Amino acid sequence: MTEDIKKLRHQLHQFPELSGAETETTLYISTLLAELNPDLLQKGTDGKGVWAVFDSGKPGPVVLFRADIDALPINETSNLLYASANQGVSHKCGHDGHAAILAGFASEVAANRPERGKLILLFQPAEETGRGAKEILENPDFNLLKPDYCFAIHNLPGFPASSAVVRAGTFAAASCGMIIKLKGRTSHASEPEKGQSPASVMAHLMSGLPGLTRNGNAAKFSDFVMLTLIHANMGKPSFGTSPGEAVLMATLRAYLNEDMEYLCKLAEEMVSKASQSAGLDFEITYTEEFPATINHDEPVKWVTEAANETGTALLSAVLPFRWSEDFAHFGLQSKAVLFGIGAGENHPPLHHPDYDFPDHIIPAALKMWGAVYRKLLK
Repeated sequence: MTEDIKKLRHQLHQFPELSGAETETTLYISTLLAELNPDLLQKGTDGKGVWAVFDSGKPGPVVLFRADIDALPINETSNLLYASANQGVSHKCGHDGHAAILAGFASEVAANRPERGKLILLFQPAEETGRGAKEILENPDFNLLKPDYCFAIHNLPGFPASSAVVRAGTFAAASCGMIIKLKGRTSHASEPEKGQSPASVMAHLMSGLPGLTRNGNAAKFSDFVMLTLIHANMGKPSFGTSPGEAVLMATLRAYLNEDMEYLCKLAEEMVSKASQSAGLDFEITYTEEFPATINHDEPVKWVTEAANETGTALLSAVLPFRWSEDFAHFGLQSKAVLFGIGAGENHPPLHHPDYDFPDHIIPAALKMWGAVYRKLLK
């Protein structure tokens, strides 16, 4: 079983697809699932993402196990035999491993079907952009299933290999991308007073926005918050023209959704006040919006028990992770838990060019899926 999953993982790794473009990945996984004769097999919108349902036909909970399937816009420079064949795209977050493990586990379920309730195995697209989970939940066909409990696994470099990592409450931070467009009026560079340059407002915001989360401002929030400037552009490379427009982008993070809302409000107020005082128009939009991933107590308890029953080393994350996960959307509608499987204390970090999913943690993840499955549906 483990060798088959390893081969599947390598196949997925070799042919990665970006968020929102997972058509071939979906087709490949769908073909494997169809051979297992689930009671229901459906694809997501435009053939991206797929879910299989194994239904006992008897009363019981509706349980969802989810794996993400998208890759990242990172060029792979490794000499792996199964290195990415798609230039500029690679599985540097381990979604190839998550998907391969869940597909392998599907074979176990087909041979040992649920005795009560339903199991949904979801292979979800577009996790990296924060759109996939939301789109799946808004899909009319999927919406009919209404899972009671949702579970997801993510590999975690920096933790002992094959350990289980759990945490009640916030597991991963909320985040969003803020795009600020400042609109003034160009003029000749020799007569800047005849235009409306966004330069002074740009400088003020680049200094002031990160300060919203520091020093005395920290008392305004209940928990960790962060604002990181990630891009800035003003005018054109023309020495004869004073600029009339500028764009500033920032990533906002918070452990609590209410802190995220307040941080956005403070940032918007700063942009509005600075722009209006300089006579500039402005526009603020958001992208890649992730709520905080909140783990519910009941499924956390089951994951803890599953680790103990399988002899899996159990670790509790002291703090939430600063990165975000769109699995958060499932937790807004069902009782959900995202937990980790340690990838190794010295393993390259997620999104790092040298990262590759560690195949030796496959058995631990399989054991955890099996234990949770038996606990709820057997």
